Amino acid sequence: MALLLDQIEWEDPILPAVDDPAWEAEAKRRVGRVGEIDRRVAPNPWIRELCVAAVSYQPTHVPMRLFNIASFVTAQENACRYCYGANRAALKVMGFPEALIRQIERDASVAELDVRERAVIAFCRNLARAKPRPSRAALEQLVGLGYSKATAEELALLIASFCFYNRIGVLTACPPERAFERFANGPLGRAVGTVAPLTRALTTLLRRKPQIVADDASELAAGPFGGVVAALAGLPAARIVKTALDGAFASQIVSRPTKALMFAIVGRALDCRYTQAAAGALLAADGFDAAAVDAAVRTLACARLPPHEAALLAWVRDTVHYQTPAVQTQTRALLDDIGRDATLEAIGVAALANGAVRLAMLLE
Repeated sequence: MALLLDQIEWEDPILPAVDDPAWEAEAKRRVGRVGEIDRRVAPNPWIRELCVAAVSYQPTHVPMRLFNIASFVTAQENACRYCYGANRAALKVMGFPEALIRQIERDASVAELDVRERAVIAFCRNLARAKPRPSRAALEQLVGLGYSKATAEELALLIASFCFYNRIGVLTACPPERAFERFANGPLGRAVGTVAPLTRALTTLLRRKPQIVADDASELAAGPFGGVVAALAGLPAARIVKTALDGAFASQIVSRPTKALMFAIVGRALDCRYTQAAAGALLAADGFDAAAVDAAVRTLACARLPPHEAALLAWVRDTVHYQTPAVQTQTRALLDDIGRDATLEAIGVAALANGAVRLAMLLE
């Protein structure tokens, strides 16, 4: 069973908060506030952009109630104290009764949820946990319960993005949003919660539906792991995912072969054939043959990588399934070895790989 909020052990912050007034103004414009994570990822353009895009994304097919439940359940499953606390507080402010929240987090039978919503909770937990390996049949089961194919696929994408964001929180040991948590549990937060159902109904009526972008699938397919991106054609998130992958592999803070091997290792750990093949193609372009790739993925070592990046291969394997305090200790050791900028980029790549591979498994 997933840990409850007060059971999660959490280290002191691994990365410092960085003041970047221009970026903070942009984040506030798009999200409405600047969070602790935003200040810790600020030095890296592609990571900070993806974090803001993930938080500000407006689902096209998934109802906001399911969106909020899925975000909460995935954060709990990934044992991210930062995201779990913030999502729990958000549910209270949105009018979810404390008794309902407790039942959801304890995986109890919840009378207030119908069979379709309970299936979504199970889907969230199974995809985040990825043990055993989920498959496309899990998506088809949601469709069989009456969700549209587009809704099921967007839900999978959202869980993958939550897995990315949760790992940013875990691997930076981002301090919780204590002020928001206190607000949600205080008298003002409870008062807001009592009118939240009406506010949500009015917002639903007034909110403009996000525009469905008709991206060219062949254009989306160009670039690293383009098969995953092309499968999202028709969703606004497809462009977000492509921008993140392109940005990650264009950045030179961590070498491109190291990043491709990190994706391959996560793919091997989760038995994702597509990810391993796509990573192999990237590495072939950099002069790695199949035997060299297999040896690096199997042994978690590669003499051809820059020496200061060698430790990333074993470390990224431990970000797939982890105990929070242990992986935070390992990440802090990376900071001491390779410095802030390379550690931040490695965290972003590990988080992106874990999200992308979980999505790719369902689209195989």
